[in-house]
Amino acid sequence: MKKWFLIILGAMVALVVLVVGGLWFASEPRPRGSEGQAADALAHSMQKAVNLEAWQQTGAVKWNFGGRHQLLWDRIRGLVDVRWEGQRVLRSTTPGGDAVVYVNNAVISGDQAAALADTAYALFCNDSFWLNPVAHLFDEGVTRQVLQRDGQDVLLVGYNSGGVTPGDAYLWRVGDDGLPKAWRMWVSIIPFGGMRASWDKWITLKTGARLSTFHDLGMNELVISDLAGAATLEQLVGGDDPFAPLSPGTEEPEPTSMPH
Repeated sequence: MKKWFLIILGAMVALVVLVVGGLWFASEPRPRGSEGQAADALAHSMQKAVNLEAWQQTGAVKWNFGGRHQLLWDRIRGLVDVRWEGQRVLRSTTPGGDAVVYVNNAVISGDQAAALADTAYALFCNDSFWLNPVAHLFDEGVTRQVLQRDGQDVLLVGYNSGGVTPGDAYLWRVGDDGLPKAWRMWVSIIPFGGMRASWDKWITLKTGARLSTFHDLGMNELVISDLAGAATLEQLVGGDDPFAPLSPGTEEPEPTSMPH
């Protein structure tokens, strides 16, 4: 029995070494391109393809991120409801500010609540960025460079400030239909440069905004499900305001499941 255990353990270690070694071998340095009108024009064409104007009129959106987190975002008021593993946080979409934190449907406070509020903010930053990064191509602190790959113009976008991981960069490739097709990532949380993720299965929200719901990352997949958006939060979820607990003097309602 011990012999078979050692054989299996050795095979697993060898597999890990091969995978890690392959990733290191495939890793590539962050490329460099040229800033200017050509880069900005490519960025604008991407925003037109995803209908940025319609996204700006999308006042509320909800989605499930990879089967791990559920989010409801009131974009008009800058509020988000983040739920994961029996925890729920109502908070502002900017650092600081008030938050209402639930664990197993009970409101909590103190250091644990503060830590979960910070976790919810980090989840929101990541999950909302994956939802529509094309909307942020001209944010403050963002650089745009154009370069050639396989005879095609591609867009290198660098985020030098904002979010929770400033310094990340993404190399966008655009499909024949004008929609983003894939990107390669140089990000702090991934130790291998140039990891590829596809941008597939685009859907159109009721507002007209277009969003990708499927990303092939090679070794795994990221699926955006239960995605819906509307001009206002009321149009999206109806009924009572799910963010009422953040309003002073408002009674705490019983937590409910994420609206679908």
